[in-house]
Amino acid sequence: MRKMEILPWTSEWEVLYEKEAAILRPLLEKNVLSIYHIGSTAIPSVGYAKPIIDLLVVVSQIEKIDSYNDKMSLLGYKSRGENGIPGRRYFSKGLNNRTHHVHMYQIGHENIRRHLLFKEYLLKHPNEAKAYGALKCELAQKYPHDTHQYQKGKEAFVNELVGKALKWKGNINRG
Repeated sequence: MRKMEILPWTSEWEVLYEKEAAILRPLLEKNVLSIYHIGSTAIPSVGYAKPIIDLLVVVSQIEKIDSYNDKMSLLGYKSRGENGIPGRRYFSKGLNNRTHHVHMYQIGHENIRRHLLFKEYLLKHPNEAKAYGALKCELAQKYPHDTHQYQKGKEAFVNELVGKALKWKGNINRG
């Protein structure tokens, strides 16, 4: 069973992202279009995060990703297929001691925009980011061995933030 670990934000997470992106780019060859650092480890003002680097990989053809499963496995990744989100390919690295999550989507998938907008919104709204970090700490303390309850506890707050981010982006585009 994995223990929930929340740590103070560190710039080392950006370094870990860059190293992993540099490994994934050549592995995925011409199919990879962009790789982004997402999640709390990409947002300093959150203050706290699980020490797991989330990478968003935008590809030209999602159906080809399954052919990379063996190569990803050699890097320590476990393929989890769509893992509940149609059109995604999800990989986790590190079994019970997770270090990275890779979320792959084909260009144009709505979740690419949502992930990037969520990050941008929190970078521009540090008080919202701090509140999110505080919630993460509270939930990790409350559910130290139950990642499902931890995720469930964040869901409404994250959905609210995504809604605010979408509205905020709409206002920026009109201004």
